[in-house]
Amino acid sequence: MFLVEGFVHFTLDDLAAKTHCSKSTLYALAPSKEQLAVRVVAHYFKGAADLLDERTAGIEDAREIIGVYLSGIAEYLNRASPAFMRDINDFAPARAAYELNSRAAAAKIRSFIAKGVADGVFRDVHATLIAEMAAVLVEAIQTGVVGSRTGVSDAEAFTALSELLLGGLASRP
Repeated sequence: MFLVEGFVHFTLDDLAAKTHCSKSTLYALAPSKEQLAVRVVAHYFKGAADLLDERTAGIEDAREIIGVYLSGIAEYLNRASPAFMRDINDFAPARAAYELNSRAAAAKIRSFIAKGVADGVFRDVHATLIAEMAAVLVEAIQTGVVGSRTGVSDAEAFTALSELLLGGLASRP
């Protein structure tokens, strides 16, 4: 429900009615609507991280890892409505959960790039610099800057980031 409709406009009474459960059940999950929203957002992004770790486990080729990882982020974010993403951006504690996830994603991308350079799969680039530039783009996607300037969803932006990285890092013949 949060993914489809967002969460800022819900009251706990609304949530209890829509989920056919008591408010006490909701209070057992979190002591307030705001804390419940943060738990839901954190759970959503933890699910994404777990899925991406699962999908990339055992992949040795850095190109493939980056492609699978970023397409997985795009796929996962496609599940979220614009209302959900807007509510995350507008509610600081939920935004903090997204930011934490984005920093973790950027660190993973950094390690994938370094692996690709070390393995000779990517051309010899300043891996730390490229990874940091990717991290800045991840942050710009997460904060809504990319979407507001281009009119694309976060999912589309992550797909484009994947294309940019893989094309730009490719070894030259």
